[in-house]
Amino acid sequence: MAGNTMNDMTANFEKLDKFKGHDFRRWQKKMHFLLTTFKVVYVLTTPIPELVEDAIVEAIRIRTKWENDDYICRRHILNEDASSKKFLVSNFNNYKMVDSRPVMEQFHELLRILRQYTQHGLKMDESISVSSIIDKFPPY
Repeated sequence: MAGNTMNDMTANFEKLDKFKGHDFRRWQKKMHFLLTTFKVVYVLTTPIPELVEDAIVEAIRIRTKWENDDYICRRHILNEDASSKKFLVSNFNNYKMVDSRPVMEQFHELLRILRQYTQHGLKMDESISVSSIIDKFPPY
């Protein structure tokens, strides 16, 4: 029965909206709720239990449970983070500059997207980013 419950929760997780790079507070609350549902949210605020040299079986069990819960917690968060990285890359690649808006406004928008790259640990060579931005200018 417990296996079915975990499968149901995992299926419901797939139905949650992925983080799209905006409205972080809402995403954070939903993620906190999900991790609470999985009963792993405590690893966000509780340090890993220490193991002493002559640890008893119960202490080892508690630490092992914490490590497993930490793994589950990280996997769910990173799964969301992977979606946000895909969104950023797609957002930058598909960006098209238009004549109807000021060029500097659009340029700053592209720079904002590139700053989000570094916030998510993504890297782009400067010559590639400059070339990509130039290619995004509307044809004259």
